Amino acid sequence: MDIDQLPKNAANYTALTPLWFLERAATVHPTRNSLIHGSRRYTWQQTYHRCRRFASALSNYSIGPGNTVAVIAPNIPALYEAHFGIPMAGAVLNPVNIRLNASTVAFLLGHCSAAAVIVDQESFALAEEALKIWSEKAKTFRPPLLVVIGDENCDPKSLNYAVGKGAIEYEDFLQGGDPEYAWKPPEDEWQSISLGYTSGTTASPKGVVLHHRGAYLMSLSGALIWGMTDGAVYLWTLPMFHCNGWCYTWTLAAIFGTNICLRQVTAKAVYEAIAKYKVTHFCAAPVVLNTIINAPPEETILPLPHVVHVNTAGAAPPPSVLSGMSERGFRVTHTYGLSETYGPSVYCAWKPEWESLPPERQAQLNARQGVRYIGLENLEVVNTKTMQPVPADGKTVGEIVMRGNSVMKGYLKNPKANEETFANGWFHSGDLAVKHPDGYIEIKDRSKDIIISGAENISSVEVENSLYSHPAILEAAVVARADEKWGESPCAFVTLKPGVDDSNQQRIAEDILRFCKAKMPAYWVPKSFVFGPLPKTATGKIQKHLLRAKAKEMGPVKMSKL
Repeated sequence: MDIDQLPKNAANYTALTPLWFLERAATVHPTRNSLIHGSRRYTWQQTYHRCRRFASALSNYSIGPGNTVAVIAPNIPALYEAHFGIPMAGAVLNPVNIRLNASTVAFLLGHCSAAAVIVDQESFALAEEALKIWSEKAKTFRPPLLVVIGDENCDPKSLNYAVGKGAIEYEDFLQGGDPEYAWKPPEDEWQSISLGYTSGTTASPKGVVLHHRGAYLMSLSGALIWGMTDGAVYLWTLPMFHCNGWCYTWTLAAIFGTNICLRQVTAKAVYEAIAKYKVTHFCAAPVVLNTIINAPPEETILPLPHVVHVNTAGAAPPPSVLSGMSERGFRVTHTYGLSETYGPSVYCAWKPEWESLPPERQAQLNARQGVRYIGLENLEVVNTKTMQPVPADGKTVGEIVMRGNSVMKGYLKNPKANEETFANGWFHSGDLAVKHPDGYIEIKDRSKDIIISGAENISSVEVENSLYSHPAILEAAVVARADEKWGESPCAFVTLKPGVDDSNQQRIAEDILRFCKAKMPAYWVPKSFVFGPLPKTATGKIQKHLLRAKAKEMGPVKMSKL
């Protein structure tokens, strides 16, 4: 019931979509820099025209509503343009992780029936092999439109090879489109805008389908919770192919910002971009922040010329990393989310009263995941059996569940997974957390990462946080290893800081062991250590499934005969 019977009409209702942000940016700031990539610079007017050409060119090949367009590329202008150009044609964008192997890419392309594949020249060999695998496995195979993106910063050999194989060069492809193309917004905001795939560490990757409404709301939410304002200069350290760059692809158009593209992310490149372009914001996983704070002096530019805002997510950041960033002048906002929630949808909202606390305590508070975004209507930590909220005591562990406009439409062609993940009217994250008395949530572990030792639950995250505070440790990851006495016990995989003498690893392990015994309960202390580099995804997340496999290969920790 309402007080009236007034209907929606063309004058008072239109579907929400972030595509209008680009048109508005071109109208308000046509000559402001939109994208900078090496020597190339584009204005917002040029970007709008290029995206309209993109949409028009796709429509020339009858690619539009009901089609998916895959883009395999690092952080370059073409991938940014794809976030507007592809949905302007009515099609769905599928940004593909460039670090996947050919068989996985083949699965993705086949699963979404990609009508076009647009690929960076350096990833063309990957796309070529993936297409071959897809064609061999498919019952019926229709070759997709193939476009290759050239980059003046790369060796032209791969570009020439791709063109020789029949791929259309991206700039030539755009020239075939109309810069004044009359694109149409979606009639229904529930229409899909993007398809992204989960990592698929235990099974085939799942296709996360996102809609225009959610993209619109989360683009604006991301700016509001971070305090991004008109003219922000954003450095692309976070891959755009990861959750659409946490929706900041669309946010930057909304706030008339400037995108600084970065093909290769290094600490030196980050510091140089801050100084050269006056970067105000960037996003990165904690492992990237770790490389920034541990960069050798010759690769840094300190003190920073101005305050730089950093958004971190992808894994729980150790307090030592947060305090290290703060000491160097970075202002870190800690966020949390999943591919299924358009990237971050929870953040640790900073409180003024924390300013007077000791730095170590500030870092501990900021290491919590926090509270919901403006665009997320419901966030709870529940008992998985009763679905009732756990008490806000900071101790009782439950599962994080979410509900609202920033939750995905569902998994593509996977009804069983949808039934499970949306059980009881909530999206189930699979992450285990507690809720503190102030209402802030804090992750204790992924359900699959909890270590059960002698019937006691051990949080791998908390053990890792303690390890990160050891002066010789650069990175650490803790997984369960079979244990003849306790069932399971913590196994620590450790990367030492540059300059640390690792010639006697037994001595280092003993030193870390003494450190751990002074820092944590006895049953939390790792029973085994493995030294070396940690495997990571393209977004900097440590691949724990590989470490669990390694721990399994090592066999169980033997029971002492003493």
